[in-house]
Amino acid sequence: MAIRLKKYMCLMSLCILAFVIVAANADTPAKELKYIAKIEGRDFLIESNGEWKKTFLNGVNIGAAKPGTFPGELAITKAEYLRWFKYIRDMNADVIRVYTTMKPAFYDALYEFNRSSKKPLYLMQGVWINENDIGRLNDAYAENGKIKTNFIEDGKNLVDIIHGKAKLPIRQGFASGIYKSDVSPYVIGWIYGIEWDPSFVVGTNKNNPEKISYSGTYLKVDSGSAFEIFLAESGDSISIYEANTYRMARPVSFTNWLTTDPLAHINEPYHNEDLVSVDTEHIKATESFSPGMFASYHVYPYYPEFINYQKEYASFKDDSGRINTYRAYLKELFAHHTTPVLVAEFGIPASRGLTHESVPSGFNQGFTDEQQQGNLIVSLLKDIHAEGYFGALVFAWQDEWFKRTWNTMDLDLSDMRPFWSNAQTCEQAFGLMAFDPGKTQSVCNVDGDLADWKNIKPLNTNSALKLYVNSDEKYVYIMAQVKGFDSKKDTLYIPVDTLKNQGNSKSVNSKLTFQKPTEFLIQIKGTGESKILVDASYDAFYYQYGEQLKMIPTHPEYHSKDSGLFNPMYQCLSREMILPEDQRIIPFTKHETGKLTFGDANPTHKAYNSLADFYIKGETVEIRIPWQLLNVMDPSTKSIMGNLYKNKGFKAEKVSEFNMGASIVKLNQSKIPTINMDSYAWKTWTLPTYHERLKPSYFILKDYMSTLK
Repeated sequence: MAIRLKKYMCLMSLCILAFVIVAANADTPAKELKYIAKIEGRDFLIESNGEWKKTFLNGVNIGAAKPGTFPGELAITKAEYLRWFKYIRDMNADVIRVYTTMKPAFYDALYEFNRSSKKPLYLMQGVWINENDIGRLNDAYAENGKIKTNFIEDGKNLVDIIHGKAKLPIRQGFASGIYKSDVSPYVIGWIYGIEWDPSFVVGTNKNNPEKISYSGTYLKVDSGSAFEIFLAESGDSISIYEANTYRMARPVSFTNWLTTDPLAHINEPYHNEDLVSVDTEHIKATESFSPGMFASYHVYPYYPEFINYQKEYASFKDDSGRINTYRAYLKELFAHHTTPVLVAEFGIPASRGLTHESVPSGFNQGFTDEQQQGNLIVSLLKDIHAEGYFGALVFAWQDEWFKRTWNTMDLDLSDMRPFWSNAQTCEQAFGLMAFDPGKTQSVCNVDGDLADWKNIKPLNTNSALKLYVNSDEKYVYIMAQVKGFDSKKDTLYIPVDTLKNQGNSKSVNSKLTFQKPTEFLIQIKGTGESKILVDASYDAFYYQYGEQLKMIPTHPEYHSKDSGLFNPMYQCLSREMILPEDQRIIPFTKHETGKLTFGDANPTHKAYNSLADFYIKGETVEIRIPWQLLNVMDPSTKSIMGNLYKNKGFKAEKVSEFNMGASIVKLNQSKIPTINMDSYAWKTWTLPTYHERLKPSYFILKDYMSTLK
């Protein structure tokens, strides 16, 4: 039975935390376990000032990268972590979660921050698993249990790390160094593993049918799958090591997600998304393990498809009377478990690009401004809280430039992603904190204020229409000063020539002609019809989904050089699907990403809209175009997409400059002169410039989190 200890006092008369002592196990009664968090029934409790307290845990997930680096470089400094921890604590968050072993600076910063903070910032520590081994072996027990052995070894290293007694050798792509900061009083739980690949689960189960039970010191499985036994053995081994070495323990959980959840989803159109279950209800804490177990899931409102189309979800209405598929899923998942449940990841990306739509809720994966991001996250958080979960961790704290998304990943250079910010890639924009280009401020804010352009020379000398161009690590900025421009009646056209020996010399639809063959045509026509168009033979969307994948109708006329055809620019959202229960066909879906949004893009302004592409003020038009909308694969090296049909795919080639021009067309104008074009060259860079900015979503979440207990 547990008995209370006296409170330990830390330096500077700060109380760290009191511990509770229990017998470690029947075989070793002399050893005692200390713990600061425990499970009681469906409650997650934390010891504070001698009392066990139940509270709803708000938190965030923190990645390991910043602009110009990949996660394996672990380049974030102690000073940066200290600053971020203050922001997070000020946001009324209680918990941070990391997925893997961090470098010493992270733990040093957490230790230092908590020593001076009135209220500690707790840590949920993850243990990563080698995805390369998973892809190669597809079985946790293959090669004498290589995956399991390495998983346990990493967990044991992390035990030493959180106790401040570790030294890891230098290994490329991994954390290393001397760990001296004992943060164990702040680590309230382990979350082992990653989002499980269904084929890995199936392979482990198929190859090890004899593994149906496990009786361990702290974890056991009376009847389960081989994969669940792999998890129990791993978690048990790590807990045994911490108990024997440090006489401490903490609650244990295993990462899971909707794809391998324990529920059945008969209307899921993709076989692999409901192929196999990982059910941690089969893994139980033994009587010797008082901290206990909890369940943790990554739960997003738009993926997989069953969350949109499962009949009982699609018909569920929440307290406000609206269809709420997310809450319907949360309710069913919570009901399945007997342990406390944590939503360890959830979020909405504030990206320009769109990847997936949530039908019918509108909680989409992308094309969401930063204000909407905050409101939608709060809505999801309300659902999580209302359904009895003990906490929710937002994904993510910071934007991550190195990330890729399935519908944009073929259009860039994978090795160069961290060196520029791709507004079209939703995975880069989940953060509550943005990294904006520029050391202290952006080179341009599209807001009608021309102060950003005072040192920029125009490309042309036309006194009636001057064109200015600038750029940074995220956008190409264009400003046109047009005498006599009436935005309600006139149309501004800006042709952009990016690639030699390609492009249209004319536009069939608009009756325009260009001095140089043009790949892109920007059209500013009021606030509702403005867009960017692409030469049909340079249309990456059509080439991929029409010519390569045969998912949309083909058009042989698009192959021709100088056809005069310009296409709208799209992003794929989903291929054609058949719902197995309904036998209903959901057609191929796409989003016109080339449509340009009118608004104020200055984050310091009250009317700020992070999705704004252009602003009109009198006779001045400001525009910003994401690099990828110009088929740029890496602006830092001036690498752009080459000829699609000649190269038979997406291959990069270097350019030295772009050519641009501009012209206005009046309503009913019959004769339109050829548009002259001038060159614009930007400088390459080795490392990007950037500065931190807290998004509006941060402050929205801060206000709501203060109300949760």
